[in-house]
Amino acid sequence: MAEVATFAPGGYRYIRGQFQYSGGVAAEPGYRIERVRFHRLVPLEAGFRRIEAHMEAAGRPMTAFCACELRSPGQFSEAGFVAFNRAYVRTLERWGIFRDEENPVARSNVCPEEDPPAEPGFHAFCYTVAQNATNRSDGGVGAAVPDEGTGGTFVIAGSGEAPEGPGSYRDRIIRLGDTSPDAMAEKARYVLGAMESRMAALGFGWPDATASQVYTVHEIHGLLGPEIVRRGAAPDGIQWTYARPPVEGLAFEMDVRGLFAERVVA
Repeated sequence: MAEVATFAPGGYRYIRGQFQYSGGVAAEPGYRIERVRFHRLVPLEAGFRRIEAHMEAAGRPMTAFCACELRSPGQFSEAGFVAFNRAYVRTLERWGIFRDEENPVARSNVCPEEDPPAEPGFHAFCYTVAQNATNRSDGGVGAAVPDEGTGGTFVIAGSGEAPEGPGSYRDRIIRLGDTSPDAMAEKARYVLGAMESRMAALGFGWPDATASQVYTVHEIHGLLGPEIVRRGAAPDGIQWTYARPPVEGLAFEMDVRGLFAERVVA
């Protein structure tokens, strides 16, 4: 079972993972997680500034930042991915989140196949709010109201078909270079299992999910019924983003969330 720790300054718990991201987050009692999606991709540094402004207006500390979804121009080499992540966590360190190689923030980072961005940027982000508060459309905090959700809220980080462990990605990728239907089914089964394990570690399962996202440029129609729908992994359908996972060699990625408050901002 994955190791779960509490990030008290943010009001959430997380699955311990690599320095660049955690395996997932869930709101602690008294808090809920909300998601904000940018209508158009915002470049990384400008995105950090937009997030700071939004959370300041919402009356939340930067430590409440708990998850994000990125888009990148193309797949990274392993060395390039490490270099990108080292730059990325500098802001999290400044915000008082990342320290001593421990990163509680969950993340996905995928590479659109068509019309890719010129540089990495933010697609969406999540943060915790007090459970009895509601945010106004301008980002500020309004009057206290009951929580919209009846259960806990969580975000599971993106995972591709490479089991965690020592060694390079290429040494761990399931059926590296093979995108036949049989190979894609095996990759999908591993990733779906990883989603289930992470949800279970935080106390959730597919019935608690409100959205499941798939990232691949390969055919998935043959996977939908036997591999995804039948195991309950499409509670409200699947959002398929035509994109590749972030590291060269990976072909299939998913992330999952259970949230009751989401918005889109210009």
